[in-house]
Amino acid sequence: MNTVGTIDHPATHGPALRPFPKPESAMTLNTDNHASTQPDATASLQNRTRDMQLIPEAMARAHMRERMREAEAEQLGHRVITARRMQRRAERASLRARRALALAIMQ
Repeated sequence: MNTVGTIDHPATHGPALRPFPKPESAMTLNTDNHASTQPDATASLQNRTRDMQLIPEAMARAHMRERMREAEAEQLGHRVITARRMQRRAERASLRARRALALAIMQ
Protein backbone atom coordinates (compact mmCIF):
# COMPACT_ATOMS: atom_id res chain seq x y z
CA MET A 1 0.00 0.00 0.00
CA ASN A 2 1.70 3.19 -1.17
CA THR A 3 -0.96 5.71 -0.16
CA VAL A 4 0.47 8.79 1.54
CA GLY A 5 -0.88 9.27 5.04
CA THR A 6 -1.26 5.64 6.08
CA ILE A 7 0.35 3.93 9.05
CA ASP A 8 3.20 2.61 6.91
CA HIS A 9 3.77 5.93 5.16
CA PRO A 10 2.92 8.91 7.38
CA ALA A 11 2.17 12.20 5.68
CA THR A 12 4.61 14.17 7.88
CA HIS A 13 7.25 13.33 10.45
CA GLY A 14 5.79 14.79 13.62
CA PRO A 15 2.33 15.15 15.14
CA ALA A 16 2.84 18.89 15.60
CA LEU A 17 3.69 19.28 11.90
CA ARG A 18 0.84 17.12 10.67
CA PRO A 19 -2.01 19.32 9.41
CA PHE A 20 -5.50 18.20 10.28
CA PRO A 21 -7.39 17.48 7.06
CA LYS A 22 -10.50 19.52 6.44
CA PRO A 23 -13.63 17.51 5.71
CA GLU A 24 -13.84 19.06 2.21
CA SER A 25 -10.28 18.07 1.27
CA ALA A 26 -10.56 14.61 2.80
CA MET A 27 -13.68 13.78 0.85
CA THR A 28 -13.28 13.68 -2.89
CA LEU A 29 -16.22 13.53 -5.20
CA ASN A 30 -16.22 10.59 -7.57
CA THR A 31 -18.64 9.81 -10.34
CA ASP A 32 -18.28 6.05 -9.85
CA ASN A 33 -20.81 3.79 -8.22
CA HIS A 34 -18.75 4.02 -5.00
CA ALA A 35 -19.18 7.78 -4.69
CA SER A 36 -21.24 7.50 -1.52
CA THR A 37 -18.85 5.12 0.29
CA GLN A 38 -15.44 6.43 -0.86
CA PRO A 39 -15.39 9.83 0.93
CA ASP A 40 -16.40 8.32 4.28
CA ALA A 41 -13.80 5.57 3.95
CA THR A 42 -11.05 8.08 3.13
CA ALA A 43 -11.94 10.37 6.04
CA SER A 44 -12.19 7.40 8.39
CA LEU A 45 -8.81 6.06 7.27
CA GLN A 46 -7.11 9.43 7.74
CA ASN A 47 -8.62 9.93 11.20
CA ARG A 48 -7.63 6.39 12.20
CA THR A 49 -4.12 6.93 10.85
CA ARG A 50 -3.64 10.17 12.80
CA ASP A 51 -4.96 8.56 15.98
CA MET A 52 -2.68 5.56 15.54
CA GLN A 53 0.35 7.78 15.06
CA LEU A 54 -0.44 9.75 18.23
CA ILE A 55 -0.79 6.64 20.44
CA PRO A 56 2.95 6.34 21.29
CA GLU A 57 3.01 10.01 22.26
CA ALA A 58 0.01 9.56 24.57
CA MET A 59 1.57 6.43 26.05
CA ALA A 60 4.83 8.31 26.73
CA ARG A 61 2.90 11.09 28.50
CA ALA A 62 1.04 8.55 30.65
CA HIS A 63 4.32 6.80 31.45
CA MET A 64 5.95 10.07 32.51
CA ARG A 65 2.94 11.00 34.70
CA GLU A 66 3.17 7.61 36.42
CA ARG A 67 6.92 8.00 37.00
CA MET A 68 6.40 11.52 38.42
CA ARG A 69 3.71 10.21 40.78
CA GLU A 70 6.03 7.42 41.94
CA ALA A 71 8.89 9.89 42.47
CA GLU A 72 6.67 12.20 44.53
CA ALA A 73 5.43 9.28 46.64
CA GLU A 74 9.02 8.13 47.19
CA GLN A 75 10.06 11.65 48.14
CA LEU A 76 7.26 11.82 50.69
CA GLY A 77 8.37 8.47 52.10
CA HIS A 78 11.95 9.73 52.48
CA ARG A 79 10.69 12.81 54.31
CA VAL A 80 8.67 10.69 56.74
CA ILE A 81 11.64 8.41 57.43
CA THR A 82 13.93 11.41 58.01
CA ALA A 83 11.40 13.04 60.34
CA ARG A 84 11.07 9.84 62.40
CA ARG A 85 14.85 9.49 62.62
CA MET A 86 15.22 13.10 63.81
CA GLN A 87 12.40 12.59 66.32
CA ARG A 88 14.17 9.55 67.81
CA ARG A 89 17.43 11.50 67.96
CA ALA A 90 15.69 14.39 69.77
CA GLU A 91 14.09 11.98 72.24
CA ARG A 92 17.49 10.41 73.03
CA ALA A 93 19.01 13.87 73.51
CA SER A 94 16.13 14.79 75.80
CA LEU A 95 16.70 11.65 77.90
CA ARG A 96 20.45 12.37 78.14
CA ALA A 97 19.74 15.93 79.25
CA ARG A 98 17.23 14.68 81.84
CA ARG A 99 19.75 12.15 83.23
CA ALA A 100 22.49 14.78 83.35
CA LEU A 101 20.16 17.15 85.22
CA ALA A 102 19.18 14.41 87.67
CA LEU A 103 22.83 13.56 88.33
CA ALA A 104 23.69 17.24 88.86
CA ILE A 105 20.86 17.67 91.38
CA MET A 106 21.76 14.51 93.35
CA GLN A 107 25.35 15.53 93.88
